[in-house]
Amino acid sequence: MLNRGREVAISRRGIAGTIAALAASLAMTACAHFSPDGGMLPVEEQAGAQLDKDVVKISNQADAAAIEARVQSLLAEPIGPESAVQIALLNNRGLQAAYNELGVSEAQMVEASLPPSPAFALSKLFTTGQFEIERQIVQNVLGLLTLPRRREIAEAKFQQAQVRAVEETLRTAAIASRAYYRTVAANQTVSFLERARLSAESVSELSKKLGETGALPKLDQAREHAFYAEVSAQLAIARLRQRSERQKLNRALGLWGAQTSYELPGVLAKLPPPPPAIADVETQAVLSRADLQIARMELAILAKQYDLTSATRFINMLEVAGINTSDNTLIPQTNGEELRDKEKFNGYEIGFQIPIYDFGRARTRLAEQEYMRAVNLLIESAVNVRSQANEAYQTYRGTYDIARHFEKEILPLREIISEQELLNYSGMLTDLFELLADARARILANVQAIEARRDFWLAKVDLHVAIVGGGAADAPSGPSETAALAPSASAD
Repeated sequence: MLNRGREVAISRRGIAGTIAALAASLAMTACAHFSPDGGMLPVEEQAGAQLDKDVVKISNQADAAAIEARVQSLLAEPIGPESAVQIALLNNRGLQAAYNELGVSEAQMVEASLPPSPAFALSKLFTTGQFEIERQIVQNVLGLLTLPRRREIAEAKFQQAQVRAVEETLRTAAIASRAYYRTVAANQTVSFLERARLSAESVSELSKKLGETGALPKLDQAREHAFYAEVSAQLAIARLRQRSERQKLNRALGLWGAQTSYELPGVLAKLPPPPPAIADVETQAVLSRADLQIARMELAILAKQYDLTSATRFINMLEVAGINTSDNTLIPQTNGEELRDKEKFNGYEIGFQIPIYDFGRARTRLAEQEYMRAVNLLIESAVNVRSQANEAYQTYRGTYDIARHFEKEILPLREIISEQELLNYSGMLTDLFELLADARARILANVQAIEARRDFWLAKVDLHVAIVGGGAADAPSGPSETAALAPSASAD
């Protein structure tokens, strides 16, 4: 009879039952559950507090319809900096994809908190006059024993994913703010150059008529026509930049089609009162930056993983199998009938894997080096954050002073100079060349004043990013240098 001569393992009927009881106990005590909000509550609280805006994850058709209705109501009015950020937080699908990543992380956490599923095997062997049925249930015991620590690691990764969602929310808001200020500044520049072009066109037409009558020399006519051509070229460049910035704003807000016909203010908001000094900007950044929080959490996760690796370095796999075998034999009888002889065997099997070639040193060294790398990266990030916060604050204060200097000093003086140059030209005290040089300088000063005010508002966004996080996707802004009409452009 098949397997008749083998040594049957000592029957341990309680082995499979003990494993099942242990797995059930761990499942009841250690399993995580899906949260009703998909883990969005901390994201809504932290990001909403930093931005003072609503943060919503679109989970179904009802949410999508509500969001669309609110976005349409915001687009019905001229968009300001606050409404631009709110539209981006509601309508940007890249941000919604980040919230879906949070849902993926939650699913991974729930899956990691479950005990390893047992494996079932059933085999049936035939031979002449007999057959054998063997049933096995195999359980990963090492997975059961390490389940509490693996669950802690999974929960820590999920919390880290929540902070990543906060950082992505802050980043989306910062990108929308920068795109808004750049677009409005481009609109204001185009509007100013259009007025300057109309004036230059009128003077050019007048000089042409005077030249036809012989009242204006050909040299002066060429200077007037060159000035008009230069202003036209500057306007063409400004319009190209305007269209480009508008498209960037559309992408940041997640708008397309008919939604892109929204209105924007014609000019940038006025400068606020002088900003107060921030004595502890570096401390605020170190305590609040989302990327530093993520780095700290990564270090804690690696520490838990290192402990788990050290605890299991000598055994990679430990499995216990409960075995139940039925041996059936048909014995012929004298009366021609067959009698079934059935035997049952119960036992267990233990399998484990030992890393005999290095006894787990490679895995331990890998975990150790990954942990130390995270330590060094965290220290580097802390140093960089302090410097970035300081730099952003200095840029914020500096751009404010520059913009205010243009508005309080340079532009009023340019107006006075233009008025006096016009009076002197009318009284034939100066020639046309000096008048045109002053016009070029006045246009340059006004364009620089617009860009200086834009740079201040961008620096304000960058300062907020440097303190709370949300950078890296869009480069910080700094004072710009305008390539405009230079006073010496027609000196040749």
